[in-house]
Amino acid sequence: MLELLDSGFVLGQLRSGVTTAIFLFLIASGLSLIFGVLRIINFAHGSLYMIGAYIAWDTTARLPGYGVSFWASVLVAACVVAVLGAVVERCLLRFVYRREEHYQLLFTYALVLIFSDAAKILWGTEAHSVSRPHGLAGSVELGGVRFPTYELVILAIGSMVVIVLWLSLNRTGYGRIIRAAALDREMLGALGTDVSSLYTTMFMAASFLAGLSGALITPIRSVVPGMDVEIIVDAFIVVVIGGLGSLWGTLLGSLVYGMVLAFGIVIFPRFSIFAAFALMALVLIIRPWGLLGRPIR
Repeated sequence: MLELLDSGFVLGQLRSGVTTAIFLFLIASGLSLIFGVLRIINFAHGSLYMIGAYIAWDTTARLPGYGVSFWASVLVAACVVAVLGAVVERCLLRFVYRREEHYQLLFTYALVLIFSDAAKILWGTEAHSVSRPHGLAGSVELGGVRFPTYELVILAIGSMVVIVLWLSLNRTGYGRIIRAAALDREMLGALGTDVSSLYTTMFMAASFLAGLSGALITPIRSVVPGMDVEIIVDAFIVVVIGGLGSLWGTLLGSLVYGMVLAFGIVIFPRFSIFAAFALMALVLIIRPWGLLGRPIR
């Protein structure tokens, strides 16, 4: 335990926790955004993340010039998943908006099974990996701790996403419409706003974030079947801790979860995962709507 007093060790664990938090925020922000506006619990959000990872791997393998092809594949994956999300919302999800939550969970879980089998048919069941982009395979030393260059880029991208989301929701006219839809969709529709198109746009944006996070994770984790279920569990823990529908709550929940994993694996090696679930249970008992969330009326 003496290593916890070492500043270099603490900085290293902080780096690990923040990196984990940024990836979780990218996936969980889309999940929280869907619930905040559409009021639907989308269990299939993790499947969009998985498909984004597979498309990024496939596109990278097909394009020449790896340094350029990786970032091109990230953009392609995010855009393709966004279009897929629009199709899913238009053709399927809009029929369960007014159903009870357990119907929504069952329906979206059925989508998980469909997407999982489709991924196995298209890309097989073996694990795939992607090398880090050219020029980002090294590391940078800061404060006596070596930070992988790729992780610093991910931190920058995650920070940009936070700023763009906040500005879009709070400093634009379309953002005011989105917030109005979250509060009273019927009144917004009565005032002449095309709520149906708004829902499709929001689902596309959330799907874009899922595809983006899936594509960005490929140089760090293997692309395998089942990665969708693993990430959606983590994402649900994040939004439960932070508060469903809250952007800053999602960011806070991601940071809390990332730090619990980073330091818990050192303090309680056998119970680090349990610590995250215990924290979620504690939040549900004390504040069921999350740390920064609001009670649903």
